[in-house]
Amino acid sequence: MNAKDFLNLCTETVVQYVNDHLDKTDKKEIGKDDVYVVWLAKTLQNNKALLSTNLPDGMYYELTFNGDKNELYFDAYKKFENKCIKLGGK
Repeated sequence: MNAKDFLNLCTETVVQYVNDHLDKTDKKEIGKDDVYVVWLAKTLQNNKALLSTNLPDGMYYELTFNGDKNELYFDAYKKFENKCIKLGGK
């Protein structure tokens, strides 16, 4: 699977997941333009991407395509904290 097809599949998967899990009483849905790529890698026939949305929910989505088995693996994560830890030196 090429990078363009993989990213399209990832974006569609994240949109579907998010829309399935949003509170229906809010009457809000996201589209492809609300999803962005944080990180992307391809090694041999495998692809991996980390995506997020413009929603202020701290969620990240990791998608991995296993080219040997033609399977897509999906993980949803919540970012709980982001902080800088100063190390010695500069």
